[in-house]
Amino acid sequence: MRADNSGVGIEYEVTGEGRPVVLLHGFPDSGRLWRHQVGALADAGFKVIVPDMRGYGASDKPGDVESYNILFLLADVGAVLDHAGVERAHVVGHDWGAAVAWALAAVAPERVDHLATLAVGHPSTFRARGYEQHEKSWYMLLFQFAGIAEQWLSADGWANFRTWGRHPDAEGVIADLEATGALTPGLNWYRANVPPESYVAPPLTLPAVQAPTMGVWSSGDFALTEGQMTRSAEQVAGPWRYERLEGPGHWMQLEAPAEVNRLLLDFLPT
Repeated sequence: MRADNSGVGIEYEVTGEGRPVVLLHGFPDSGRLWRHQVGALADAGFKVIVPDMRGYGASDKPGDVESYNILFLLADVGAVLDHAGVERAHVVGHDWGAAVAWALAAVAPERVDHLATLAVGHPSTFRARGYEQHEKSWYMLLFQFAGIAEQWLSADGWANFRTWGRHPDAEGVIADLEATGALTPGLNWYRANVPPESYVAPPLTLPAVQAPTMGVWSSGDFALTEGQMTRSAEQVAGPWRYERLEGPGHWMQLEAPAEVNRLLLDFLPT
């Protein structure tokens, strides 16, 4: 299926019937990231909606950096929900998809029933990061340099991507990035939303999240501190739940799918 947001096409898949839940991926993935969750959620009675986010997979890839501003990313999710005939859904996000999910729950609370965010905490908490998170986020500055970042990641058979990212599905992700031309669009998410000046700007201010919210962080995450997730509780007016997974890395839904599925099924009402 394909939704349209002001001329930008967003490809998405729907599996199952029941209460809707939308799964939002981040860098450098596509909707394929959620392949271990879709069946479990559909079997449990959910209508599972999985988009390829703007710039990835079969979705359109605008050429200008400004088109990846989070306001357009939020509108993309709204367009998908509208096209699918869904007024209100559970929203699950990972990495940049989690950032979009947080912002959607804050600015469009009428569209978000329950919110589950994996790895990435609330944007204001993350941007108020201390030294430890600055250190882990060094790559965000590298990603600002158009052409240089692309070369650094893809040179020598994507050697730096493999070493730095530690993606459990590196071969599949690299094949997708090459086949769809998604590397620069994916990096444009960083260039549009976390430019260098954001490091000295005041933390982002958003309305408090009203939806029941679960944050999940994994102890093997190389890019994100536990504190940026646990402190997200300060931005949630509704019920807050925190879960820590011991062992998995950043891509917990691939490395510990049974545990992630268990948490989602326990948290999200059908």
